[in-house]
Amino acid sequence: MAGGWEAGLLLSGIVLLGSCVQWLTGMGFALVAVPALVLLLDPAQGVVLANCVSCAICLVGLAGGLREVRLRAMVPLCVAAACTVPAGTWLARRLPEPVLLACMGALVTAAVLLVMRGARLPSLRGTGGAVAAGAVGGFMNSAAGVGGPPISLYALNAGWTVREFVPNALFYGVVVNAFSIAANGVPQLAAPVWALVVAGMVVGGSIGRWLAGRVPERQARLLVLLLALVGGVMTLGKGLWELLR
Repeated sequence: MAGGWEAGLLLSGIVLLGSCVQWLTGMGFALVAVPALVLLLDPAQGVVLANCVSCAICLVGLAGGLREVRLRAMVPLCVAAACTVPAGTWLARRLPEPVLLACMGALVTAAVLLVMRGARLPSLRGTGGAVAAGAVGGFMNSAAGVGGPPISLYALNAGWTVREFVPNALFYGVVVNAFSIAANGVPQLAAPVWALVVAGMVVGGSIGRWLAGRVPERQARLLVLLLALVGGVMTLGKGLWELLR
């Protein structure tokens, strides 16, 4: 299925939507795209494709804001993530597919709900909070393709503004996805399908940048979170259905 034109066009559409909301809001590719990717492909292939596209998007987005990255603050986040990426990969490879789907759906759903609530946790402050957020983010990124919410919660509790958060989140995205790709490999897609995926990423990014100055940020972020919540619930439901059959 991953090599057919129909699947390629569908994958391209998913990547286009995810790329659009990423450029529109500064977040959201994995939250929006991963549930659809793991339902279309198998969970392992969906996660590694999300890692690859997320890494590329973050790298392009970081090109103009590298000087604004807080390297001292990012070191504990990135080191902790590097330590837990292998654990996420190890667990994902050993869980049966229905269990993995249910776990991924539950992780996405819980992460979205926490971000929507704007949860404030004293444990997510300081160096200890950075280590905890980075460790959870690395594990979730390699196991489920979604490593951003813990970093969002850390930034919220650290009192970062949106302007401060975006370049640092992009830097973290490059690092954690690079580690995840090294641990998980790349998806086995035919060359024409890869071309469609890249086209979806480029077109989605262009649309997202065009919309960025026209759609209120608060409404855009709410839309992203709602889409991600629906996707997480659907993935959880599919996993539970497969387990109970």
